[in-house]
Amino acid sequence: MLSTAAILSLLLLPPGQKKPCPVHRHFTVIQLNFEEKNSPAPPGSDTIYYDAQRKLQWDDFQAKPSPNGPSAAVSYTSFAYDGNSNLVNDTLRITLRLQVFFIKSASWVRADARNSYALAHEQLHFDITRLVVERFKQKLRQTALNRDDYDSIIQYQYLQSFREMNRLQYRFDQETHHGLNAAEQIRWRDKVNVGLRNNGVLPEELGIEGSNFMPINNNQF
Repeated sequence: MLSTAAILSLLLLPPGQKKPCPVHRHFTVIQLNFEEKNSPAPPGSDTIYYDAQRKLQWDDFQAKPSPNGPSAAVSYTSFAYDGNSNLVNDTLRITLRLQVFFIKSASWVRADARNSYALAHEQLHFDITRLVVERFKQKLRQTALNRDDYDSIIQYQYLQSFREMNRLQYRFDQETHHGLNAAEQIRWRDKVNVGLRNNGVLPEELGIEGSNFMPINNNQF
């Protein structure tokens, strides 16, 4: 059940209210804030924004199934950002608005695959995208931003995170054999849940890979 995603056009951050820099200007303080769009989309919308309390349903998969290939279902998930900046005295305030989403018209399922186990697999694809966004936020918090080229730095980290998302999605499908390996899918479920609970930090980065860590939701499968 391979998940597909396509890169979106990057939205450049407006430069904000930049003032001429005097010779003796003070050091600019960077404040980075995150907002996330997770409110329900309007009725009839083609987009579902990630909400931990709102799991995917088979009715969300509205594209025509592909008759060929190994996948019984495909989830189109991705993430994007836009934002703005505002310079006040010596403080540059940057606000990034993040969107983690699922596109109904690009996601499909074959009639013989509509079961709870397969749906849990597709939900994990969505969860992995959400996990990568948490990791994207942590990377930016740990990255030195400056007043002159913060936009290009943020875009670079976005591209790196987008590539990481695709790598993780591919590994998930390969290691679970597109969900056919139930034990491996449970391991991935627990791995992703730990990451979501710890701001994107994965079990192996916490030093608990292979341990009997407690998943967030034991009833997912």
